[in-house]
Amino acid sequence: MRISAVLFDVDGVLLDSAGAHREVWDAWSAARGLDPEKVWELTFGRRPEDTVRDVAAHLDPATERRALDCLLAEEMGGIQPVEGAVGLLNSLSGTPWAIVTSGTRDLVAARFAATGLPLPAVQVYADDVPHAKPAPDCFALAASRLGIPASECLVVEDAPAGIQAAVAAGCVAVGLTTTHTEDALGQARMCVSSLADVRSLLTAYGSGADGS
Repeated sequence: MRISAVLFDVDGVLLDSAGAHREVWDAWSAARGLDPEKVWELTFGRRPEDTVRDVAAHLDPATERRALDCLLAEEMGGIQPVEGAVGLLNSLSGTPWAIVTSGTRDLVAARFAATGLPLPAVQVYADDVPHAKPAPDCFALAASRLGIPASECLVVEDAPAGIQAAVAAGCVAVGLTTTHTEDALGQARMCVSSLADVRSLLTAYGSGADGS
């Protein structure tokens, strides 16, 4: 296994945002007479508008996406970096990396600024591809923009839809068990419990990550 670049999901991987997202989706679901539990299960790794289509076909996905983005923007203070995120990203000097997220550019940029995380040169958002996760388009685009074969890109994902997308793109998928169990991330090449484990993997497989 040769690793030449790293592609990170954002929520649940670099940002600990599950609590804030749960509050937003619960409030949104309750206001529309939907079952919050059923809705929440369909949010991970997916564009909000795709979740809306599945749970409330009578609503306009674009309108609901804007409403959800406004609610999410209000939860900025409840979001922190996942433990080890700062150290891992700082260790990647010389290693190409990108973020690949179902979030929006403005919201992600604001969250990274608020939490002190650096943004990479290559950023792929849901609106950049015709088909979002679990389709492979987003990871294929990130690999293309980095100029590195997908087979040499390590993808770090916490959601089944993201793992499915990474595998379909031909990347090396690693499941981070921050929001889902190892069983739920069964399509991954391997699962780890922390970003420290990801850093060890990168050091072991010659990515160029600083092992200090």
